[in-house]
Amino acid sequence: MSTDPPAICLMGPTASGKTDLALRLADRFAVDIISVDSALVYRGMDVGTAKPDPETLRRYPHRLVDIRDPEQSYSAGDFVRDATEEIRATRSAGRMPLLVGGTMMYFRALMRGLAGMPAADRQLRVDLDAEAAVVGWPAMHRKLEAVDKEAAARISANDGQRIQRALEVYLVSGRPLSEWHATQRSPVGGTPAAFLKFALLPEPRAVLHRRIEARLAAMLGQGFLDEVRQLRARPGLTSGSPSMRAVGYRQLWSHLDGKCGLEVAVERARAATRQLAKRQVTWLRSEPEIETLNPLEPRVFDTIVAAVGRSPGAARTE
Repeated sequence: MSTDPPAICLMGPTASGKTDLALRLADRFAVDIISVDSALVYRGMDVGTAKPDPETLRRYPHRLVDIRDPEQSYSAGDFVRDATEEIRATRSAGRMPLLVGGTMMYFRALMRGLAGMPAADRQLRVDLDAEAAVVGWPAMHRKLEAVDKEAAARISANDGQRIQRALEVYLVSGRPLSEWHATQRSPVGGTPAAFLKFALLPEPRAVLHRRIEARLAAMLGQGFLDEVRQLRARPGLTSGSPSMRAVGYRQLWSHLDGKCGLEVAVERARAATRQLAKRQVTWLRSEPEIETLNPLEPRVFDTIVAAVGRSPGAARTE
């Protein structure tokens, strides 16, 4: 039996307060923070991702932040490889991994594994993108539903990146993505005990919606539109780049392309963020062996501290 401490997983929808709790945990325990966020990996995407400011990152280093240029792609497989290395390095140093974020696909891939998954097929992706440009991603989602109902039920009809990957896996291997997921194994423990999972689910839900609106307004006040304008000027970056599919970025890019007014773009970003949060909550409610907590309640931090303190190998900071 492994004597390694479990990886603490602090999960939750956008704007649920994950970062603040993670920093408080870092003050209490000897942990290394590992980001689980598909947008925070990109340099230059700071305002629209609510990336911790440079001083916070200096005091509380976050692994897997600012490790790619926005022109580059970053997959769930890349994340599993990188996170596995960081978890092992953290444990070797006698510390606890603290995985923090809201990219549920990354958490799933890490906890359940990606072994044997077909590699990306660049030409097939080009072909699928071309087909989607003609018929739209909702039609591609219906195509996915015909071959993999389980995967289609988990993926939004407008989530082009995930629809594309699920279709790609099926077309390359002849097996549905959901079937691949059912036979996978985590590379960092292989058992549920390897992870101590907490879900931050604000209740009532209207509070989360108000937080989302307030955070988007704050981002716009901090220069979110200028950030997208600067990204748009980069020669190798397009609206189809994986990084620019992030919520908020794609809507503001569309505005700068002249496809809609700023008010419409902001409303679309707000709606897309709420939809993202809904999908995150749905995933978290279905995740086994997870402790669900309301971050609006006063003793949430104490509850997490008590649970972490009971874990094997837990080390407090001096």
